[in-house]
Amino acid sequence: MEIVGRVPSEAGHAPPAPPPPVGYEGTWRFTAPALDSSVPQARHAVRELLAHQRVPVDDELMEGLLLIVSELVTNAVRHAALLSPELAVEVSLSRDWVRIAVEDNHPYRPVALMADQGGTGGRGLLLVTAITEEAGGVYDVDHTASGGKVVWAALPLPGAATSRPPSR
Repeated sequence: MEIVGRVPSEAGHAPPAPPPPVGYEGTWRFTAPALDSSVPQARHAVRELLAHQRVPVDDELMEGLLLIVSELVTNAVRHAALLSPELAVEVSLSRDWVRIAVEDNHPYRPVALMADQGGTGGRGLLLVTAITEEAGGVYDVDHTASGGKVVWAALPLPGAATSRPPSR
């Protein structure tokens, strides 16, 4: 689409210019082996990235994002490592949203299971779903062209002006 000019508003004023991009917008991706040791490494990498980019996250949002990273990487390690010895973590930042995604080469869509009270596992996706919903975000799974999947959650940043999370 070509922009040929600007139409003034009814009051004779030009419409407001879109806000300039913020310094933290972008997408970062890193890979890791599908090993237990990758879980704390992924948490650390995400925390450092958000701090380095000066993303406006409060402590509660940061803890939620780091828990999501932990659970998604743990699931990939526990359930996909046989078919996917490597996983990818992607962090996408926009003015209003932060999106955390974990990609592996396992074809099956993860399912949130109701774990029994005495069990020590099985609650990861329930936690991801709860954190995401409480923050007003979105959680989903997409299939990749190579037959794997991307499990992702997008959470709004404080003062988010849009109601749509960034797309993949």
